Amino acid sequence: MTDKFDKTPADEPPSDAVVKASTTAPDQIKAIPVRHWGRWVSGVIVVALLGTLVYSFSQGDVNWDTVGDFIFDDRILAGMGRTVLISVLSMLIGLILGVVFAVMRLSKNPVTGAVSWLYIWFFRGTPVYVQLLLWFNLALIFPVLNLGFYKDEMVDVMTPFMVALLGLGLNEGAYMAEIVRAGIQSVDEGQTEASHALGMSNGKTMRRVVLPQAMRVIVPPTGNEFINLLKTSSLVSAVQYTDLLRAATNIGSTSFAVMEMLLVASVWYLALTSVFSVGQYYVERYYARGSLRQLPKTPWQKVKANMLSLNSPRGV
Repeated sequence: MTDKFDKTPADEPPSDAVVKASTTAPDQIKAIPVRHWGRWVSGVIVVALLGTLVYSFSQGDVNWDTVGDFIFDDRILAGMGRTVLISVLSMLIGLILGVVFAVMRLSKNPVTGAVSWLYIWFFRGTPVYVQLLLWFNLALIFPVLNLGFYKDEMVDVMTPFMVALLGLGLNEGAYMAEIVRAGIQSVDEGQTEASHALGMSNGKTMRRVVLPQAMRVIVPPTGNEFINLLKTSSLVSAVQYTDLLRAATNIGSTSFAVMEMLLVASVWYLALTSVFSVGQYYVERYYARGSLRQLPKTPWQKVKANMLSLNSPRGV
């Protein structure tokens, strides 16, 4: 015989009020975005400061018509082309030397390791300007270049182009050696051990296994180095190489528009660095495939997200 007190609440049928409450959908919540006045205030302050800066330059003793007249001058465009040429060639030399000296630095051979360390120590420890002057005045030490199969006057060999190429390329190779070394060391040693277990040689392991994986670490600082090299190339004007800066200063010295021509050079340097920065971004995006769950946003996507964030209900 079952006692009446043995019945649990779960055995009782639900009341009409409970059934009605469970079947009625709750009212929709209306979220009111919080107004973030700090965003607008900070934006107004920044715009006001930029406007003040632009107004100050507009009131300065600068002939802006001259800037517009010479922005596409043939001499300026030719100098810009030489700047890009010397920067690209110097970066290629730096990449090749960087890989070679990075491998030498990581080698178990004490001789190659010491030579690599001395190369990096010298070219990283002396200013680029000093190195350019050393190459430019090399004829004071070696009047004649005699390689056995080639002999010529050093002043004829060390042209402004050759001085700029050697000065920038060798200096860049020292920095790229450290970047490549860091990228190689970022690859797990198990990858090398597995490659050797498959019978691959050291050289093939480096080319096929290590370097492709190290590119993800090597590419970002390499892009920054190239942008820096593009600006550092302006130093070659000191060794008579007619790059963008020297072309601008030559025009300024004859037309007495020194400041205007410096502004012209600045505009082109900004344009070049901006273009190569976009290219660097897409190269980094390419090598980031497989290592990230989601690729970084493109520049346009970032701009669109920043514009939408102004009205976002989140915090400042």
